[in-house]
Amino acid sequence: MNTNLSLLFYLKKPKNYVKGEIPIYLRITISGKRAEVSTGRSCEPKRWNASAGRAIGTKEEVRILNNYLNELQKKALETHLQMIQINLPLSATTFRDAFTGKNEKTYFLMEILLEHNERMAALIGNGFAANTLKGYRTTEKHLLAFLKSKLKLVDIDIRQINLEFINNYEFFLRSEMGCSDVSAAKYIKHFRKIVNHCLSNGWITKSPFTNYRNKAKPKEREFLTQSEVERIFNKKFLVPRISQVKDIFLFCCYTGLSYADVRKLKRSEITIGANGKHWFSLKEKKQGLLPEFLFCLLHKS
Repeated sequence: MNTNLSLLFYLKKPKNYVKGEIPIYLRITISGKRAEVSTGRSCEPKRWNASAGRAIGTKEEVRILNNYLNELQKKALETHLQMIQINLPLSATTFRDAFTGKNEKTYFLMEILLEHNERMAALIGNGFAANTLKGYRTTEKHLLAFLKSKLKLVDIDIRQINLEFINNYEFFLRSEMGCSDVSAAKYIKHFRKIVNHCLSNGWITKSPFTNYRNKAKPKEREFLTQSEVERIFNKKFLVPRISQVKDIFLFCCYTGLSYADVRKLKRSEITIGANGKHWFSLKEKKQGLLPEFLFCLLHKS
């Protein structure tokens, strides 16, 4: 079968045309069969060279138009070559659909993020923590609020996400959602993970984060000195609830565990090692020596 490709840019006059610019179409011919595609551009008839299929003149707008048509022609030739190389059925219609992306599945940001979060929810305790999912759920809410507020959308084709979208979203987080620099950076990080997922799956060909720069810096955290910790340790509280809070706080200080880890800690996870010292072991978390006096704190009644 003859699979030679013929391309022609031409002006397609609409019905009841009187004057003014006429839409430019691309005519595709393969094996004697034709298909056409709108270029989304137009030109006045007196400024059009029908045989060359280009606009006439040297003005800036003419050069821009002709360069655009040249790029379309280049893309058409590349599409034709790719279809031959992977042995796809080649006709005027199949070529047109491949050229315009009609056969490509459209992937949407919120749809992908929702699926990501549902998968994460199914793996809580098996690689993911509940707090991690909570952060992504918040990211989901922030992105949806941004789409509705700024773009009047409930979802967006991932191919439409660009640097401007990212910068506007970051500004939205900080200005309208009241996020600190660090919090905004965290939600942008979540968003970036979804974009990278799309990139690795070939749903987009270039990351919109390439030229993105986040200048947020984490705040320096103050810490207690040894003498300050000892003062807290020696402080006596008459209210049992406050005394328990003190004990838990000191436990965190000396073990390095977060409050979330301590909250889930079970007595069964505290054992005596070969050296006779008390140890604790949290599954998929941290291990460490449990000092004798902190063990006593834990067992206070």
